[in-house]
Formats: sequence, C-alpha cells, structure tokens
Amino acid sequence: MSGFWGAENMVGKGGYSEVYKGEIGKGSSSSSIAVKRLAKDNSNANKEKEFLVELGIIGHVSHPNTAKLLGFCIDNGLYLIFNFYPNGTLSSALHGQTSKPLEWPIRYRIVLGLQEISDFGLAKWLPSKWTHHAVIPIEGTFGYLAPEYFMHGIVDEKTDVYAFGVLLLEIITGRRPVDSTKQNLLLWV
Repeated sequence: MSGFWGAENMVGKGGYSEVYKGEIGKGSSSSSIAVKRLAKDNSNANKEKEFLVELGIIGHVSHPNTAKLLGFCIDNGLYLIFNFYPNGTLSSALHGQTSKPLEWPIRYRIVLGLQEISDFGLAKWLPSKWTHHAVIPIEGTFGYLAPEYFMHGIVDEKTDVYAFGVLLLEIITGRRPVDSTKQNLLLWV
C-alpha cells in the first residue's frame, strides 16, 4: 500500500489535503477511485477538525451534482474515497498550463450542472432556523467571496449566489476570479 502514496499517483493537492488515484477491485470488476487524505505534514489540529467536518457534510449531502462518498477511513490518518473522474477539475480545464479554451458545448454542459462537486472543504453547516443575516467566519478564495462579507461579515444565501455568478463568469470568459495582476473578474467585465 505504501506505493499507492507515490508522486506518480497524486492528482491534486490543496491547502490541507492531497488526492491520489487508485484502483479498487480486481480484473474487469475494478474501478478507479480518488482518495483524499489529510496531508502527512499537517499537524494543525484545526485542519483535522475541518477535514472531519467535511466528512460530516459530504455524508449528509445527497444531490445529483455532488460526488458520492464511497467510503472513508479514520485509522492511521484521515481519508475520503470517491469515484475517480479522469477529466480532472474545472480549474485545470479552464486554467491548466496545457489546456486549450473549452468549447462552448462543454461550457454549456458544465453550467447546466452535468459536473459533480467533490470538494466540500470550505462548506459550512448553517443553523436550521436560518436568520436573514448571520455573521460567521468563513474561508474562501478571494475572488468568489461577496463584497458584503468583507465589509460586514455577513453570510447568507446571497453569498452563494454571488460565488455562483463569479463561477459562471469564469466559465464564460475563461479568466480566473482574480488574475496575476490582482484584477477582479467582476471589475474586468
């Protein structure tokens, strides 16, 4: 099993986790899986807690556009197991070094939701009796966070709508939410 964690099997790396490609089963009944594990060099207890929160959220979400959690392991590390998607991430398709611009039919299918969300690392459980405005600390990528969050710390359903709008602009234009010159995509538009 130690060879599984080699660099040749790593397909992604985030702020606190690594994703590896693997196989489950044998012969014709085998299938490719993606194993997300808390990074070995991560000794931050908060990151372990966030990873477990992600497990809790993924375990309770059932939607056609979310990746199905196949399994998890909390012995000798923290692991989440999903189906492997050979086409990679939306980010790599839009901005990868070797990627050419996506064709419009592919962008259209992405926008309609044929892709699956598999990273819930920044997801938060919201109170069941949701107030109109809640002030809770969140993490996120600068270009996707609504200005209201930065000005007032307000997070509500509009925060998600804003982030989705930025994602739509990113898919349509092929530009990052914030480019290397620190120009915001919305200001560019």
